[in-house]
Amino acid sequence: MKQRRKKLRVIPGFGLSLGITVAILSFIVIIPLCSLVVFSAHLSLSDFIQTVTSPRVLASYKVSFLTALTASLINAVMGLIIAWVLVRYEFPGKRIIDGMIEVPFALPTAVAGIALTHMTVDTSVIGSFFHDHFGIDIAYTRIGITLALVFIGIPFVVRSVQPVLEKLDGQFEEAASILGASRGYIFRHVIFPEILPALIAGFTMAFARSLGEYGSVVFIAGNTPYETEITPLLIMSKLQEFDYASATSIALVMLAAAFLILFINAVLQSRSSKIISGIE
Repeated sequence: MKQRRKKLRVIPGFGLSLGITVAILSFIVIIPLCSLVVFSAHLSLSDFIQTVTSPRVLASYKVSFLTALTASLINAVMGLIIAWVLVRYEFPGKRIIDGMIEVPFALPTAVAGIALTHMTVDTSVIGSFFHDHFGIDIAYTRIGITLALVFIGIPFVVRSVQPVLEKLDGQFEEAASILGASRGYIFRHVIFPEILPALIAGFTMAFARSLGEYGSVVFIAGNTPYETEITPLLIMSKLQEFDYASATSIALVMLAAAFLILFINAVLQSRSSKIISGIE
């Protein structure tokens, strides 16, 4: 009888490693999230529903979700193009541009918000150009909110798609080209199915990040109730009024939305991977 060879692992001890993992996740993620439920429990069910469905709160949901969705769709297209250029072409300054993609990660969001606001107000060069020639106001409108969310969300799409494009085997494209396929057909039927799971992942991460963004949006939004007031700002307003139960109740709704988005992301990625692998 052959003896089973025991797998050697760099970090031994599954029980110890699992215990450390659960402890870290509990202190950093689970316990803080459970506190939302505890504070929200101070309200009765009717009060909770009334709080999270009040007209002002519903308007903030609409602003947050619409701007986040619009920005994420823009990022999906722009991020794919940027990742394609960085992977498929060689040009001077490529390393600099590749490094600049991560600037939104390193730059404080408040700094980004102030910079975008000064750049897009009516007295600035860009803001006055759009205002005078097209009658479009960017700062203190939903367009400005979308612009800020595009800024903070673009790295998620680029960094999700870029590694997949780098590992994509060019032989399939060459074979399709030899067989007479056009560039559009090659992209739609050879390249795009391979990068679709990564594109979905980048889109949903950018969407989830945009829903909770505060620092870069609060300066450029104008914060007009029912028009440009986002949900994170409304939560901060409740906290400043020491209305912790209402603030945590609204935050709990946004938390549930984030979990739903991530769950849909996992399902779509799993299904896309199965289709690409030929399982379905």
